Amino acid sequence: MNIKSLLLGSAAALAVVSGAHAADAVVAAEPEPLEYVRICDAYGAGYFFIPGTETCLKIGGKVRTEGEWYNAYNPNDVRGTLWHTRAELQLQTATDTEYGPLKTNTELRWDWQEGGSTSTNFLHGSISLGGFTVGKEDSQFNVFTGYAGDVINDDVVYDGPYELNQITYNYDAGNGFTAVISVEDTNSGVGATGSNGEDSSDHYAPDVVAGAGYKAGAWSFKVVGGYDSIVEEGAIKARVDADFGVFSAFLMGGWNTDGDKLNKYAGANGGGDASGIGWGDWAVWGGASVPINEKLKWNFQVAYTDSKIFSATTNLKWKPVKDLLVEPEITYTNWDSINEDQWAGILRFERSF
Repeated sequence: MNIKSLLLGSAAALAVVSGAHAADAVVAAEPEPLEYVRICDAYGAGYFFIPGTETCLKIGGKVRTEGEWYNAYNPNDVRGTLWHTRAELQLQTATDTEYGPLKTNTELRWDWQEGGSTSTNFLHGSISLGGFTVGKEDSQFNVFTGYAGDVINDDVVYDGPYELNQITYNYDAGNGFTAVISVEDTNSGVGATGSNGEDSSDHYAPDVVAGAGYKAGAWSFKVVGGYDSIVEEGAIKARVDADFGVFSAFLMGGWNTDGDKLNKYAGANGGGDASGIGWGDWAVWGGASVPINEKLKWNFQVAYTDSKIFSATTNLKWKPVKDLLVEPEITYTNWDSINEDQWAGILRFERSF
């Protein structure tokens, strides 16, 4: 065999082997097209589809910092400037189902106060479907009536509990009539251990809230009642709202079923010497909001109780740019039964998103 024959044979063998390997070669797949975020406008502004799913997500929250002087809730809290900063993160989801939107609401809060005091709070966490809501939200005794006025210190006179576990059904007839029924956990929220020192450790019966309302044109009326199963007493609130365009106003009254006792729905917010002073038999709140222009609004609220607590608050809400709020507020509180009063002020800066 000469050199030429050897070279030709080797070339042929290499060609066969190369052909066999070529048949088994791995071909890189084409890259998948990039999926851009899609807007989901079925549930309001801010929602977008989570990529690869039919679930819509909304991310929001706020950052707030404020200086506080004295304390509208406590006549013994006489202090200079107290600086407080808060951040909140809210995640909301919605998915269309045969029973309507399946929604969740999650809200976390972080607080820092001068002196190094910090706290973290799982504020809200709930699931909603077909009018039902299950989880941790503010009591429907507050939510259904819309809380009180558009001021920071709106609950110097206690108007109801916040942040408690519940099973709630909301009904909307679509013609202005709405209603709510809620079973609320006795062992969460304000008054969980009993507003008058009752032991709730072996208590099993829930609290109950029910309400109804009607809105027609510029006017709306709502009434709601709450029953505290530990104290075995409760409270009723009724509220009227009117929007006249150039200003809006509200009037709300509350009745305690036993004025000699506190309960979860007719409790007390005072501190120091004012601690434990509730409504007595009744309480009343009223206020108004006046939009001065598209960036500035003036609010005020007054409240008074059968136990002779008087509170008056006024503020300005200024939005120099979208989603930025500057809010100075002044509150005066008088506790006639203990012959004490207090002026308090807040200057708040808040950026929401």
